[in-house]
Amino acid sequence: MDTLLNRYRNITVLLLVIFAQLVLLAYQVKNDRDVRLIRMWAVISVTPVARAIEFVRDGVTHFTGNYVFLKDAQAENRRMQKQLGELKLENQYLKNELSTADRAQALAALQAHSPSRMVAARVVGAATGGTSKAVFVDRGTVNGVEKGMAVVTPDGIVGKVLAVYPNASLVLLVTDSVFAAGVVSQKNHVRGVLKGSGFGNCRVDYVQPEDKVEVGEWFYTSGDDRIFPKGMPAGKVTAVRPGSPFQEVLVDPSGNEKGLEEVLIVLQAVHQEIPDGKSTGADAPVYLAPPPPAAPDTENPSAASPTAAPAGAAPVIGTDADRLRERYKEIGEAQKHKFGEGAPGTKPPDFNLKIERPAPASAPNAAPPSANSAAPAAAGSGSTTPAGTSSAPAPRTATPPASTQPAPAPRQ
Repeated sequence: MDTLLNRYRNITVLLLVIFAQLVLLAYQVKNDRDVRLIRMWAVISVTPVARAIEFVRDGVTHFTGNYVFLKDAQAENRRMQKQLGELKLENQYLKNELSTADRAQALAALQAHSPSRMVAARVVGAATGGTSKAVFVDRGTVNGVEKGMAVVTPDGIVGKVLAVYPNASLVLLVTDSVFAAGVVSQKNHVRGVLKGSGFGNCRVDYVQPEDKVEVGEWFYTSGDDRIFPKGMPAGKVTAVRPGSPFQEVLVDPSGNEKGLEEVLIVLQAVHQEIPDGKSTGADAPVYLAPPPPAAPDTENPSAASPTAAPAGAAPVIGTDADRLRERYKEIGEAQKHKFGEGAPGTKPPDFNLKIERPAPASAPNAAPPSANSAAPAAAGSGSTTPAGTSSAPAPRTATPPASTQPAPAPRQ
């Protein structure tokens, strides 16, 4: 090493002197932005190294924070999952409470508007058995419930009480195979017996082949069974098939359509009228506003409308075409012209003719004319009244006085 330095000593010294000179020049010289060259070279040379070091440091920090120190992430995840479960349960509870409040409001409305005396009950369980359709409710003999009473909801009939206990009752549902109730159709008043099928729907038996039952028609209780009061909805017809000796009518019961949680037990039945099917739905009458007033006749403003009804009679609805037809008829009568029968050379009628209509007769109970109005009338008839004196009105007669001037003849 010493031999190498001794051999290239002059060159080494020269390079060191040149480098020192460049450093001194860079320290003294500034660029156009007043920054020394040595400072600019130092920043340019150090910046890539600093950037690489920062990139490595950030990667290590990210990896350490996300993959190494995860001891609290699992606990935080469990806490959030527990909170989410509690919120779901609370949401479901509030939904159930809202649904219960709506059903209770519907039951209270039915109790208030129905003439039958009812008591509310809650379904507490279902009867055992694979084919039986029955439920237990929390009302019994202590509440006045007896065997055979009807059980309904605001949507329709549910069933009847099959057995009674002190604090509970067994209710046989309409879908049970042994259930039966008298029903009548809403539109055509066809009577039959509603029976359960053991499944979700029911059927109406003993419907004659000549009776008309339509799909979508409602059946209501008829009251013939002495259990259900007349006028309670039973269900809607879903299918009608011809059969012998009776038709096959399938009905979807409406009482348990929304589920059974709260029901009403009819303690004292009062029959009601079956709603008229013609006055509901699409067949309901439509309100029509009164017609607009007729346009005044610009040619003869004092003339009354030809379609106006006489005093004391019901007004007649007229159109512009009716008024035009009436005017043509009056023009033809005035000129003795028959439309559609004109001979060759016959002059067409004058449609600009003004029809003179007589003034309407005054009513018998009309007020007498005043003195001011009587004076001109007296002057026109040739009588005179001294100045400063008042003349009494002339008594009215049944027939108006004839005009002194002849009426103009109609133009041909």
